[in-house]
Amino acid sequence: MVKEESQKPEMDEKASIISAIPIFKGLQEGQLSDLAGIAVEKHFGKGQIIFLEGDKGKGFFVVCLGLVKIYKISPEGKEKILRLVKPHDIFGPVPVFSGETYPANADAMKPTIVLFFPHDGFIQVIRSSPDIAINMLSILSERLRQFTIQVEDLSLKEIPSRLAAYFLHVSKEESRNDAFTLEIPKGQLANLLGTIPETLSRIFSKMREAGIIESEGNKIKILDMESLKNLAEGTKLF
Repeated sequence: MVKEESQKPEMDEKASIISAIPIFKGLQEGQLSDLAGIAVEKHFGKGQIIFLEGDKGKGFFVVCLGLVKIYKISPEGKEKILRLVKPHDIFGPVPVFSGETYPANADAMKPTIVLFFPHDGFIQVIRSSPDIAINMLSILSERLRQFTIQVEDLSLKEIPSRLAAYFLHVSKEESRNDAFTLEIPKGQLANLLGTIPETLSRIFSKMREAGIIESEGNKIKILDMESLKNLAEGTKLF
């Protein structure tokens, strides 16, 4: 009995965290409790591997705190960052439905806390609560749309347009739309955008000279939002 009472606050805390995750939005208290019952909290240090491409997909993860890098390694050993996963977002969900392996690698980019939802337990939960599966499919559909846009940006847009689009995306996530802090080093940002650090540095300089942004270290302030939007759409401003 004592053990059950000591576990209840932990379960309530997990349920509260889970309720803020978009794929579980609108679920009833009982459904949240079921999910909290299978969720396992895991901690990872900066640079720690969460899973490797080809590992058996035993479940999926939700970031509670920190930042996770999803990436592939080419046969030549070159790293390509696919996406960055921030709090309340999921990663590694495909094997839950396919029963296969993880298609990419995942590392913690800073001290990170995640909730891990094991495959077997999650399947049992969604069999009794189909709403969870519907929410998840909605999020995965949006993820596919974002990947389509990313592929289009990387294949059709010039580097300045890619950087401008990235700034617009990040600024929407911040409480202040005109100012934000880059969460990754510029070298890794260059990797994410499909370029090299030297090229990225030149574009930063040109954006500053054009009065579109000002920057100090990893802090960015947008001075001309309209020009940034035009640049993201492919207009050549410099």
